[in-house]
Amino acid sequence: MISSVKLLLSLVSLGLSTLLMPPGATARGDETVTPTRRRPTSEFKHEHRVVCVSFSPDGKTLASGWGSFPHIGQVTVWDIATGKERVYLTGHTGGLTAVTFSPDGRTLATASEDKMVKLWDSVTGKETATFKGHTEWVKSICFSPDGKTLATASEDKTVKLWDIATGQERVTLKGHSFAVETVAFTADGERLISGGGSSARPGELKVWDVAKGKELLALKGHLGTVESVAVSPDGKTIGSASADGTVKLWDIATGKEKASVKGHKGEVSSVAFSPDGKMLASGSWDSTIKLWDVVTGEERAVFEGHTDRIWSVKFSPDGKTIASGSFDGTVKLWDARLEQPK
Repeated sequence: MISSVKLLLSLVSLGLSTLLMPPGATARGDETVTPTRRRPTSEFKHEHRVVCVSFSPDGKTLASGWGSFPHIGQVTVWDIATGKERVYLTGHTGGLTAVTFSPDGRTLATASEDKMVKLWDSVTGKETATFKGHTEWVKSICFSPDGKTLATASEDKTVKLWDIATGQERVTLKGHSFAVETVAFTADGERLISGGGSSARPGELKVWDVAKGKELLALKGHLGTVESVAVSPDGKTIGSASADGTVKLWDIATGKEKASVKGHKGEVSSVAFSPDGKMLASGSWDSTIKLWDVVTGEERAVFEGHTDRIWSVKFSPDGKTIASGSFDGTVKLWDARLEQPK
């Protein structure tokens, strides 16, 4: 009888402790892990919605792509230390969808609803090349680690690989049944990850052999469009964000799902690994950014301050800062360090 009473009291205690945990908290043994809440440290304002951001490799500048339909897309390159505009790029005839620096930082690539991709001198802002070949909006772009190839993903259901030196299309990767929303190279440049889908259908996520131009794996698990993918620095893990409201981690070698976390209250539009690979940031239509522990899947921090959906998140090269672009017309910078400086 006494043992039964002790068991009942233990169960009641466990139930109460679970119910009394703060929102977003997770239990780690006897320890309750509560994510810290953060506010932005600075922001850059734009005239229209911001859809993409990219840090330069040296971490000193930030490129923001802004203006989507019905506005003409433009790019502003900001000096992070001073908050002043360094370069302003305009030349597309449709809204901006993506921007990224080349590995050496000398070139900026942009993608647009006008179905074209452009290259720019990141210092002077001069347009240096235009790639034409896609028949629908280009949604995502990514340089190979050696900077010699640019991958482009489009609503025409294809991924194209372009030779930067010649401007020629090297290969078209076909296999997606719906629009391709996102692409990312592995750190060794040997594989390419692409994701996409269509509303009310399971998302598509594929791994490609770059040299052979062949599909290696099709990863299944998302119930909605795959909006964003990222590859861990060690090349072993894929992070994916989906319209189904989840963030998933996958084993790149086997294609097996390693973890799935659901904490956002809306579609998840962007993911990014920290440079050390220990954390994954996710941005959502719920106007928040969440920071996840890659090993445990725990939510470690939530960043609040945007007033509209977040479309893009990126870590700075040193891992200390997260930049986010939002439909509220701002880019915000956040302190990403779990251990705050005293």
